[in-house]
Parts: sequence; C-alpha cells; structure tokens
Amino acid sequence: MATTAILSALEQEQLGLLARLEQPRTVRRAGRDFHCGRLHGKLVVLALSRIGKVAAASTATTLIEAFACDRIVFTGVAGALDDAVQVGDLVVGSHFVQHDMDASPLFPRFEVPLYRQALFACDPMLTHLLVQASHAALASVQSAAGIAAPTRPPTVHTGLIASGDRFIATIASARAVQEALRSHALEPLAIEMEGAAVAQVCHDYGLPFAAVRTISDRADDAAGVDFQQFLATVAGNYALHIVEHFVRALPAAPDWTGRPRGPC
Repeated sequence: MATTAILSALEQEQLGLLARLEQPRTVRRAGRDFHCGRLHGKLVVLALSRIGKVAAASTATTLIEAFACDRIVFTGVAGALDDAVQVGDLVVGSHFVQHDMDASPLFPRFEVPLYRQALFACDPMLTHLLVQASHAALASVQSAAGIAAPTRPPTVHTGLIASGDRFIATIASARAVQEALRSHALEPLAIEMEGAAVAQVCHDYGLPFAAVRTISDRADDAAGVDFQQFLATVAGNYALHIVEHFVRALPAAPDWTGRPRGPC
C-alpha cells in the first residue's frame, strides 16, 4: 500500500491530525519527529517541516529517502495576492514558483538554474482529490471563529502559488512580488514560504505532489496579526477536515515505486 506524507510547516496547521492517527509510531530523524500510522485505513506519515524553503526541502527529502513515502501533500496557510482571493478561502496549487529566485543574467529571472523551468506542476490526480476535499471541508466547517466576517462565503481556488524565504507583511512588498511575477506572465493567487521547494524535490524524485493553502491574511500591513490569529483559531480546523476528506478519497493503490519500506 502506498504511503502518503502529510506535511506542514507549523504544528497549528496539523492540529488534531495526530490524535486521529491509528497505530501511531513516532520516529525521530534529522531533528524532526515523524509520526507514522494509518488514517482511515491508509498509511500516512505526519511531519512538520518548520518554516522556509531549505527546511521544507530537507524534510521532504527525508520523507522520501528515509520513510519511502510515495507522495507528499502539503497543507498550511498562505497570504492572498490575487484580489479575488480573500481570508478564509482555500487555494489548491496547480503550479509553484520561487518568487525570490533570480540567477539573472545567467538564467532568466524566476527560472531554477539548470532546470529550464520556473514552474513546477502539481500532480493532476492528487490535485483533483484535494479540490474535492477542500469543497467538502468548507461544507463541514460552518464558521471561522475570531476572524472578521468575509464579504462572501469562503470558496476554493486552483492556480499558481508563489514561495519565498520572506514573510510578506506590507502592501508594498506584496505588490512588488506580484508585479515582478506579472512581468513574466505569472499570476499567483497566494504566497507562502515552503511549497515550491517541496514541489522541486518531488520533481527530482518523480513523486506526486499536491498542496492546499488556507488564506490567513492579505499579505498586507496587517498580515502579522492576521496570520497569528488565524493559526490559533482556524488553521488546524481547516486542515483536519481537508486531510480527512482527502485521505478517505485516496485509492488503496499498491506501492508503485518498488522501493524498500521505511522505518514505519
């Protein structure tokens, strides 16, 4: 049976998931705790990467090399960049880009050197299941306590997500990132700090990857306050519902990699 890694940056983004784990076993590796077990009968490994692209890449590599995970799904929060995306919405990634990648003039801006590409695509099948799970989760979660009432009910978006080693917390910074990407015909819906790194690692290993981000702030001057409040009151509840719906829908497929199983 295939093993699915559920990865997040922070503990609050996986609140409640560990308690749902059946036959749990914790393995300490590379300075992190990896929680192995079953969720709704499916083999999973829960892990926290911590913040930033290097931490995310390191954790993703450990999940693949040491735990023989067959696919990685990232769940967490992000700031909104597109005007159509509001706090409380869900953004499922179709592609990822590193908004702080710039090796010009040796390579075009945003292109990862020697890859000949700036965008890393998410797996279509996993993305489809994640979109369905996100819609189901929104139907399950009736309110977002402590968050200002939105102008419309939360919705699910699918599109480009930008990652970088910088917490965007001013309107000027958000606009600068957005305009730079737009100058290269890239229209990101949301911005965060880990996804593009995990997408690149999964690309290198040929493993399926998908990601969903709950919008915690507008990546503006109030982002620091909104982010902390959202983490404390909403993020874990969203993630719990999304992951449970997603894992239930996963096919009970065999391990197609043929690799040895990990320490779980």
